[in-house]
Amino acid sequence: MNKDHYRVLLVDDEPWNRDILRNLGTWDELGMVVAGEAEDGGEAIRLVEQHQPHIIITDMRMPGKDGVELLQTLSAQYPHIKVIVVSGYDDFNYAKHAIRHRAADYLLKPVNPDELNNVLAKCKRELEKTESGPESWEPYPSAFSGEFSLFQQQARLRFNDLNVQGLHELFGQLEHRLDTSDIRRPQQLGRIAYELQTLLGELCVSNGLCEQPVAAVLPPPTALASIASAVDWISAPYYTSLEQLIAQRKFKNKLNLDEVKQYIDQHCMEMITLEQLAQIFFVSKEYLSKVFKKEHSVNVTDYIVQLRMARAKEWVLDDQIPFKHIAEMTGYEDVSYFYRVFKKHFGVSPGEMRKGQPRISGNSPK
Repeated sequence: MNKDHYRVLLVDDEPWNRDILRNLGTWDELGMVVAGEAEDGGEAIRLVEQHQPHIIITDMRMPGKDGVELLQTLSAQYPHIKVIVVSGYDDFNYAKHAIRHRAADYLLKPVNPDELNNVLAKCKRELEKTESGPESWEPYPSAFSGEFSLFQQQARLRFNDLNVQGLHELFGQLEHRLDTSDIRRPQQLGRIAYELQTLLGELCVSNGLCEQPVAAVLPPPTALASIASAVDWISAPYYTSLEQLIAQRKFKNKLNLDEVKQYIDQHCMEMITLEQLAQIFFVSKEYLSKVFKKEHSVNVTDYIVQLRMARAKEWVLDDQIPFKHIAEMTGYEDVSYFYRVFKKHFGVSPGEMRKGQPRISGNSPK
């Protein structure tokens, strides 16, 4: 096999679906090769060790280790692998929310050949970009990968909360962790810098600072000369962007409830509270609660629950999605607490609703 080829792994429990993908891809033109096929997520992870693929194309619904579990494992242990999700129309929202913290591309079934090859070409461009520095970026140790995923989640939350002090503390923790992990090679620091730039681009778009994310750039060699210089180079644009966002929110003449509602709609699956919203929009929580309820006839907390439960109901009625995944995807780390909220909202437990017990519509706002 040509050493310059990018290796692709196909994951689907239906052999004919894998055959379709194998036949639709213009592999030679793209400089790629299908290195292996797997029937479920468990087999896929074993083949990742064996073939070290650059790209994985996976279905969501599979027996055994399904697409959600596969994506969680890849995100934690193999963040450098590009993932393309192939999903049926009914699964599209499920797939999108299941991997909301994972950079991925989506293809709807039946797969369109042009769309498949365009997405593969995009993945190839991104792979080439990360290899275009003076030295190729290196994967960091697997023990650090899971911690780095958690760091990115915390960075997202603190940026969205306008928490300047928290963001400074977080980058201080990153510098300390890199030092104790002995992650100091330029090839490793470059990968971290590149991924955190990509995250900042997404945060700027979601918070209305720009319409399209600014493309990540390669750090100059001086920035990768040490852990401290790398963290300084990475964190500086975070602080600048956050200052711009704070200024944008702080100096508006009055509270825009449409913006508050839009923010809640975008972030309702995260750990979001009335106190955080009040800080983000520079008003007291009492004032925010009062005017939001007056405008929308429901208080902030109940509105967030309504959004989460509407989505949870869609997934509960699909008997192939485990309840623990539904709890995670709707922002509840404690599955038993999710059960209690669900039953209070609908009058029946998730299990009863799935078995076809009388389905009671969600609580209407008082």
